[in-house]
Amino acid sequence: MAFSGDHQTMRNKMLSLFFIVALVSFLTAQTAGTGQQYQPTVGQSGKDVVWVPTPEELVATMLEIAHVTSNDYLIDLGSGDGRIAIAAARRGARALGIEYNPDMVALSRENAKKAGVTDKAAFRQADIFETDFSQATVLTLYLLPDLNMKLRPKILEMKAGTRVVAHAFDMEDWEPDQTVNVEFRTAYLWIVPAKVAGTWTLTDTGNGSEFTLRQSFQKIGGSLKKNGLEIPLKNAKLDGDRISFGVEEGSMTREYSGRVVGHIMTGTEQVASAAPTKWTATRR
Repeated sequence: MAFSGDHQTMRNKMLSLFFIVALVSFLTAQTAGTGQQYQPTVGQSGKDVVWVPTPEELVATMLEIAHVTSNDYLIDLGSGDGRIAIAAARRGARALGIEYNPDMVALSRENAKKAGVTDKAAFRQADIFETDFSQATVLTLYLLPDLNMKLRPKILEMKAGTRVVAHAFDMEDWEPDQTVNVEFRTAYLWIVPAKVAGTWTLTDTGNGSEFTLRQSFQKIGGSLKKNGLEIPLKNAKLDGDRISFGVEEGSMTREYSGRVVGHIMTGTEQVASAAPTKWTATRR
């Protein structure tokens, strides 16, 4: 009986051990199954658009035309698997991807880890229409035209000089500053223009000269009023916060160039080969 009891005890211990091993194996298998990396499918539905990744070649082109450097902070709206933000981080820029799908966010973070750029590239699960992206120096997006237009008012309120790059779809009557085709795909670049429409007084001339500017996005025109005369501006250009125009006075042309900060412009005036002089204008 003693032997039988010992044998039964041993059998019970073996069964218990077998059960524990089987349970551990089952839990390990379950954990491994849930730990498998999420694999998105091209064309899968999202909150606002289906997911179609931007080809790596076009990603590189988008960053090139935006002149992304280590001084930039890039925000990618609808960042998908994180490839644009990661590519920007590889160039030394700080980057943030905004993505609504939490599985995509997790995948992006894993991809950033594999690329060794977790110190530069971050990803946030959020709605792009409820996100403050005003601090970006570069904004990237691959959205449908109506979504671009929905975002456009916020984009135009960003700091002048911010570069905006979109894959495939434009911004209707806000014409791009540059368009690049890569095989059958297109990238558009816009530079957010300063707001310059209005009447400006040249405060350094001492003669009360003023000029009036008309503006449609980055396209500007206008005229200068001086000594009772109204002189059309020549070759007026606006590039972000940089402005330039010429004023013809007889056989002489004054070339103005400068920067816009709110209601103040400052810059230099050049006449032929003479030394440049400083000028300041304030909007009234």
